[in-house]
Amino acid sequence: MSDHALHQLAARVGIARDWTDANDRPQQVSDEVLRGVLSALGHPAQDTAEVNESLAALERQQDLQELPKLLTSEVGHALPLQPWFPAGSTARCTDESGNVRECTLGDQAELPSDLPLGYHQVEVDGRSLTVAVAPARCYSLDDAVEEAPARCWGLAAQLYSLRRPGDGGYGDCLALEQLARSAAERGADALAISPIHALSAFEQEHYSPYSPSSRLLLNTLYASPAALLGEREVRAAIEAEGLADALHDLEQQPLVDWPRAAEMRQRLLQALYKDFSQGQHPLRADFDSFRAAGGEALEHHCRFEVLQAEAVDQGLGADWRRWPKAWHDPYHPEVEAFADTYPARVEFQAFCQWLADRSLQRAQQAARTNGMKVGLIADLAVGADGAGSQAWSRQDELLADLTVGAPPDIINRSGQDWGICGFSPEGLKRNGFRAFIEMLRANLAHAGGLRIDHVMGLRRLWLIPRGASPREGAYVHYPFEDMLRLLALESVRHQAIMLGEDLGTVPDGLREQLAAKAVLGMRVLPFEQNGPGRFTAQQDWPDNALATTGTHDLAPLAGWLQSRDIDWQSRLELIDKDAEAQWREDRAKECAGLRHLLEAEYGPLADDRALIDAAIQFVGETRAPLVLLPLEDLLGVDEQPNLPGTTEGHPNWRRRFALPTEQLLDDDDAFRRLQLLAKARNNAWERDR
Repeated sequence: MSDHALHQLAARVGIARDWTDANDRPQQVSDEVLRGVLSALGHPAQDTAEVNESLAALERQQDLQELPKLLTSEVGHALPLQPWFPAGSTARCTDESGNVRECTLGDQAELPSDLPLGYHQVEVDGRSLTVAVAPARCYSLDDAVEEAPARCWGLAAQLYSLRRPGDGGYGDCLALEQLARSAAERGADALAISPIHALSAFEQEHYSPYSPSSRLLLNTLYASPAALLGEREVRAAIEAEGLADALHDLEQQPLVDWPRAAEMRQRLLQALYKDFSQGQHPLRADFDSFRAAGGEALEHHCRFEVLQAEAVDQGLGADWRRWPKAWHDPYHPEVEAFADTYPARVEFQAFCQWLADRSLQRAQQAARTNGMKVGLIADLAVGADGAGSQAWSRQDELLADLTVGAPPDIINRSGQDWGICGFSPEGLKRNGFRAFIEMLRANLAHAGGLRIDHVMGLRRLWLIPRGASPREGAYVHYPFEDMLRLLALESVRHQAIMLGEDLGTVPDGLREQLAAKAVLGMRVLPFEQNGPGRFTAQQDWPDNALATTGTHDLAPLAGWLQSRDIDWQSRLELIDKDAEAQWREDRAKECAGLRHLLEAEYGPLADDRALIDAAIQFVGETRAPLVLLPLEDLLGVDEQPNLPGTTEGHPNWRRRFALPTEQLLDDDDAFRRLQLLAKARNNAWERDR
């Protein structure tokens, strides 16, 4: 095989043959791995003939000069339409309001530079495309506050961890509404939550919020039926189904029992739908309006849920890739006929989505009407389950035969496979970035901000052929500039801030590019060290990133100080004795260094509680436009929500707080720390304005 041809094909498709690892060492993807990734991307490359044919296919596509479905530009800049149209052609531009404008393409067949923000349908010589005109940057916190610079603060919560009477064993949107109101009353401007994407209705033992079936729809288990239908109707359904004792037992548990809680909630929702669907319910018009507005994305998801249940009943399994061929196609007549045969089942799924949507809407309204500048910050997972709804409905735009992960590094010597699939760079372009745009809109529908998990994925992702090891993956590049412009456009349209989780191996220049677009990075206190114990000085924290004391993947400060995370790694035999000893030695230096840093600022600290207080105050006084305080650090708990790299042994995504949500912020530690944080943020604003 011609190595040159193989490497040329990889470069044309956007696969990085050469890359730099986390230790700043150059690495090179082997030819064997290139062939595997290329084939999974739809470019056969197993031998010379396949490589040559794949190259020829790309050449033919380029020679056709196929008109893209969507092009992006920035406001105030002309957009050349060469080579697709000649200079001097007449273009007809229709904006989203239906206003039509005719113009003459310039010397480079460019559109005029004064097209306003938004999506424009452009017709030239009987051919058409969409042009997205984006702002120079995203909507920012400085845009949201009355007087810059923004020095806002908020809380971060795992939704399921909240507790309220009658919640069924885990936190839901009504608990979120209560927390939003309570936090707003104390001066918070934001409430960041864990992802609430739709998960698979099957295999409830896999309940990571970062492995969704679809990022277009919601996890209906989080719906709060009583908020819409009323307490009386919900109590009647619970009594009719005999669920009271089981629900009460679930509510007493310290950990969420997801399989049992999901079963009880589904039975309750089924009973509520039965009553809702009989006669003309007062909220029927609102439901019908929601379903109509949901369009194809909602309908496809609802059909998938019903089809998946039928496939499981028939012994075909929950993974659509193993179903009969006709069921692979959302538009196939057999799928249409199946949906027509079971309209009530499909409508039930839409009913559940409606309850979840309206419940989330109430929580955001509670946050904003009580004074939050931002309100809810949604969390966007980096990918979706290849066996799930979004991959089924958008097969040309998601890579169901490649999984997202990370290459081997000093911590994970075998690399990581996150078991989810990402977008297809070529598929996005072919389809006018439809899947990306609809995903942004779905997640910004009831949020004032969006945290983008692994924001590096806008530029590149480590993609692994399904069934291969993480070592057999490669970095695949994405149309970064287009995606960033679309992100800015949707941010401004929704008046929502953008946060990018930029922890880990970050490509050179990415943070600067994101900052230029007003996408806030993340700075996490335990990571802000230049060697064990040498913490970044307060004045050196940047003003283009949010600041926080921790994340869901780290031990809270109380646990970090006690090395609870190292204890767990040792107990589950995830590290050897030498690595453990080195880690504990480094942690001792880190704890001593943090104490030294904080005592230099605030004087002697009597104990760990005082140290946590000082850490919160320290982060609060940085130049960060936004400080997010995890509820775990607010309350001083020592166990983390998730232990990365584990699926068993540690209760990931199951821990609940002991106090009801309505009392949570009145806890003595929480009350004191909220006051400290609010004062620290005000001090930072006074200093920096």
